[in-house]
Amino acid sequence: MKSIRDIIGARHTVTVDAHASVSDVARQMAAHHIGAVPVVDDGRLVGIFSERDILTRVVATDRNPLQTRVSEVMSSDLIVAECDESYETCLSRMQQAHVRHLIVLEHGGLAGIASLRDLLAADLDEKSDAITLLNAYVHYIPANLQKVKT
Repeated sequence: MKSIRDIIGARHTVTVDAHASVSDVARQMAAHHIGAVPVVDDGRLVGIFSERDILTRVVATDRNPLQTRVSEVMSSDLIVAECDESYETCLSRMQQAHVRHLIVLEHGGLAGIASLRDLLAADLDEKSDAITLLNAYVHYIPANLQKVKT
């Protein structure tokens, strides 16, 4: 079974400064094609900012994205995982918390971020492999039962 480390690999994690404007962060997220970013303040993880935060805490409340700092509208109640946890455990945690992004830590420091899409793709791969093995098992005919051609 894959660990969350196997899923995030060594990919670069985009982070943003807590004092950046929502507008600047939204542009960074769009440029990197990502739906959420870890927020840091003086190198310390302080929150996560997502598309959902933009919608519910900025747009829906008529806040000016040019003047609003990410620290004012980010989610600071973090749902996290350790690198060595299984993807299934992490997927379950995300479902229970109703979140689409999971901060991944290693020895207390930021190791990366995993999306629901990442975990579902890993789950699909694993289940596909299991189906292939089960099909091979079901269709296996032992050599002593095979018809011998004469």
